[in-house]
Amino acid sequence: MTSAARIYASDVAFTPAVKSIQARKGSREAYARAEQQGWRTAVDENLAAFLADANSFYFATAAADGQPYIQHRGGPKGFLKVLDKQTLAFADYAGNQQFLTQGNLSENPKAYIFIMDYAHRRRVKIWGEARVVEDDDALTQALMPKGYRARPEQVILFRITAWDTNCPQHIPQKFDAAAVAAALAAKDQRIAELEAEVAALKGEKAVTSSG
Repeated sequence: MTSAARIYASDVAFTPAVKSIQARKGSREAYARAEQQGWRTAVDENLAAFLADANSFYFATAAADGQPYIQHRGGPKGFLKVLDKQTLAFADYAGNQQFLTQGNLSENPKAYIFIMDYAHRRRVKIWGEARVVEDDDALTQALMPKGYRARPEQVILFRITAWDTNCPQHIPQKFDAAAVAAALAAKDQRIAELEAEVAALKGEKAVTSSG
């Protein structure tokens, strides 16, 4: 389905083939109501906040013949930046030099971003088109997280077509190692404080008893 044929934003995902299966399996009526309410097509406050807290996402592209490829992208929180309400961008770091994503985008601009927040059991799906920018040093440096140890090779700009969220069903709850370490450190500190208080109380009691 081409963009000109779309009636609803969700048509980027709900193709005629998908709708046919939904109808056959009984979910078309519910999704027909949902698509009239509309998937979002621009960054709002909720998505901006979600992206600002994300340190990892999956980036999907496909070759001209439709062969899909998914690559992980990671960095400090907020490394996937909002340039405007329709455009996301990130510095693309030098890696294994396979250039599968860049090759796919050179012949097929359609792309997809999938972001999972395991700690809060949330996920966001973003459909759009992407392109690689290799010759804009100022943009590359502006998108590069400060102090992050990686070599930026280029920039990927992502133009949003539509985005939606998923229910938390079946998402396992997991936590970042850094978050767990911080929680354990806070717990250890509190235990040490309580032990010190107990020791002080015992000392006061001993002095009182001996007096």
